[in-house]
Amino acid sequence: MKKVCFFMILVCLNAASFLVSADSQTCPADLGGKCSGSDDWQGEFFPGIPQIKYEGPSSKNPLAYRWYNAEEEILGKKMKDWFRFSVAFWHTFRGTGGDPFGAATKYWPWEDGTNSVSMAKRRMRANFEFLKKLGVDWWCFHDRDIAPDGNTLEESNKNLDEVIELAKELQKGSKIRPLWGTAQLFLHPRYMHGGATSSEVGVYAYAAAQVKKAMEVTHYLGGENYVFWGGREGYQTLLNTDMERELDHMARFFEAAVAYKKKIGFNGTLLIEPKPQEPTKHQYDWDAATAANFLRKYGLINEFKLNIECNHATLSGHTCHHELETARINGLLGNIDANTGDAQTGWDTDQFLTDVGEATMVMMSVIKNGGIAPGGFNFDAKLRRESTDVEDLFIAHISGMDTVARGLRNAAKILEDGRLSELVGKRYSSWNSELGKQIEEGKADFEYLEKKAKEFGEPKVPSAKQELAEMIFQSAM
Repeated sequence: MKKVCFFMILVCLNAASFLVSADSQTCPADLGGKCSGSDDWQGEFFPGIPQIKYEGPSSKNPLAYRWYNAEEEILGKKMKDWFRFSVAFWHTFRGTGGDPFGAATKYWPWEDGTNSVSMAKRRMRANFEFLKKLGVDWWCFHDRDIAPDGNTLEESNKNLDEVIELAKELQKGSKIRPLWGTAQLFLHPRYMHGGATSSEVGVYAYAAAQVKKAMEVTHYLGGENYVFWGGREGYQTLLNTDMERELDHMARFFEAAVAYKKKIGFNGTLLIEPKPQEPTKHQYDWDAATAANFLRKYGLINEFKLNIECNHATLSGHTCHHELETARINGLLGNIDANTGDAQTGWDTDQFLTDVGEATMVMMSVIKNGGIAPGGFNFDAKLRRESTDVEDLFIAHISGMDTVARGLRNAAKILEDGRLSELVGKRYSSWNSELGKQIEEGKADFEYLEKKAKEFGEPKVPSAKQELAEMIFQSAM
């Protein structure tokens, strides 16, 4: 009996502890509640972390750039202008290391365990210190990452306004601005069927109101782009889905966004971020080609560009280089989410890009595009679950920035060397003939081509020289 009583006491104590813990974790909208005191953090958020500087390839300092030299000119443009690096607020300041199989592993010193407005303001201060020490002028956000959701739309907007005013104040005297903002239309249960493609008209209206506000605050902070990522805009099965109607609704949603952008005088670029699946079984903007086709069908091709994420490219069965080239040749390359996935894992792991070869191919597309401004390189990437030191936040971004900087140097070397361009030009040299010119100008019909085929006889097909192309590419690494 004593053992039973003792066991019951332990159970009760454990339950009480859980309730206290749960209460401390949830303080969503009560601006006057016990969780929402003043932002009383004193001193630096990152003491001991210096201003990150360029020290060159021979440096062994993990808190220094080895390849990224912001002011150095490559192909007539400063490195900082080629990249326009951006920090993703959600991964950097809201990432906990939690996953479907485990609880949070990251407990940053400035966190108080709440989702209050005061805590949101503290995170914003940490964000600006991080940006300044990293030497980065851009950051990206979802509305609900930077301010807590409220019990009503009005309360959510009020929370957001309070945090945005602080961000506006922190911007003063600096070049720091949002590269882009967006609305989080995937986390809340109301969006389980999607936002713009929801089967419920009330959800569609709520999503529109949330995007309206997110676009307003992005514009207010001087943001240069606005992103639409449709994580819930798709389906789990077609058996209960009217796909045609949902696509029509999504087009109407984008039309309304274009109209409102113009109404408020926001000159930023509207971006669609393709992804094939996860969390939905099938997402409507599966890849760059699918998104481009959607925009053409609905007459929106001149109103949007694409934000290409490398990890999403691999999930759709493509390389990042393929997706960038597809966007580029369609005039739609607007921004890059610089990350990568794990080939053995098969889901959206959002790792920092550290593959120099992949980064070189990425930069070959960016150079061909003449840059991506007013877009940039946003690190939609998170620390690994097991990386739990504050300095890891800096090391990860430094590594990612150095990787793409090295990619730029390599891509410039390949371009200046000229052998790869010469190989490609030689491969297609037959198209420089009179017949090739006629075909490309649309002046050769089938009857004429049949006549030419008979004149030529069996064509000679030369080698594509793939191994030589790969050798030239690797020589620049």
